[in-house]
Amino acid sequence: MEQRKYDLEDRLIEYASKISDIVDTLPNTRLGNYLAGQMIRSGTSPALNYGEAQSAESQADFIHKMKVCLKELRETFIGLKLVKRKTMVDKSNLLENIMIENNELISIFVTSIKTAKNNKNRI
Repeated sequence: MEQRKYDLEDRLIEYASKISDIVDTLPNTRLGNYLAGQMIRSGTSPALNYGEAQSAESQADFIHKMKVCLKELRETFIGLKLVKRKTMVDKSNLLENIMIENNELISIFVTSIKTAKNNKNRI
C-alpha cells in the first residue's frame, strides 16, 4: 500500500509530475495538443503558486494565491474529465488516481481558504 503524503508542497509537486505523465501520453491530435498545453500549465501551476502563497505579503495576498491554486486545480480536473470521456490515454489507472488526488487537493484548498478567511475576519 502506498504511503500517503501529508506535506502539501510535496503532494503538489507529485501531482504536477503525474499530470506531466498524463500529458506525455496524449495523442498528437488537435485536441490532444490543445489539452496538453492547457493541462501542463494548469496542472503545474498549483505547486508553483503554493510556493508563492508561502511568502504572501498579507493574509489577503495568501488567500488570493490559494484561490489561484484552487482555480487551476479545477481547470485541470475538467481537462482530466475530457481526457477520460474521450478515452485519450491507455493508462486509465493513472488517470483515475490523479483524478482522486485532484479532488482531494481541491478539498484541501477549499478548507484552507475558508480557514484563512475566518482567521482574517477575527483580526
